[in-house]
Amino acid sequence: MTTYGEKIRISDLHAFYGESHILHGIDLNVKQGELVTLLGRNGAGRSTTLRAIMNMVGKRSGTININGRQTIGMASHRIAHLGIGYCPEERAIFSSLNVEENLMLPPAVRSDGMSVEEIYSMFPNLYERRYSQGTRLSGGEQQMLALARILRSGANILLLDEITEGLAPVIVKKLGEVLQKLKERGLTILLVEQNFRFAAPIADRHYVMEHGHIVEEVRADELEARADMLHTYLGV
Repeated sequence: MTTYGEKIRISDLHAFYGESHILHGIDLNVKQGELVTLLGRNGAGRSTTLRAIMNMVGKRSGTININGRQTIGMASHRIAHLGIGYCPEERAIFSSLNVEENLMLPPAVRSDGMSVEEIYSMFPNLYERRYSQGTRLSGGEQQMLALARILRSGANILLLDEITEGLAPVIVKKLGEVLQKLKERGLTILLVEQNFRFAAPIADRHYVMEHGHIVEEVRADELEARADMLHTYLGV
């Protein structure tokens, strides 16, 4: 794996929803070409970490550097233009538009996004359904479309929130293959994932979160030795 320096560096990040203090001093980094997961039980603060990176929480403090730019005071749309693509758990597919219209809708944030042809090559299901309305897609097809839409925009840092949740095993396997290909292309991925068996083979490192804190950092080559600790925190 080739790394060319840090794409994301977060130091002492605190985040709030109203009066609720959700993140308590998060420190993490993701290098170019890495796939890093945020693991933890529901309510640990994993999804809030992604939303805080995008400035989609009530209030945040600390430092967030994206591609070397300090973004703590930056509006969400400007953060996206640094090359970040955020795929929320709810997918946000436009149900009245067909697959191809959904793909073409978001503006490019960088000039070197994937072409529609490249996307259809990576997601043959979407090519077959390209004239189908968003409402007629399966959950797996909607998830592929949400990811494909980000790739067309030119984003090279992906924040992905629970992309396998509720999907059939064959679709989960396909998404794993896609993430592996994106890593090989040099994309940087921060993945919130409940399905540890999906995440373990493709991730370079894991951060374990509990109650708004990062409590452990585990490299891929340490997984076996630290299985008991992971079981304690995750129940896996």
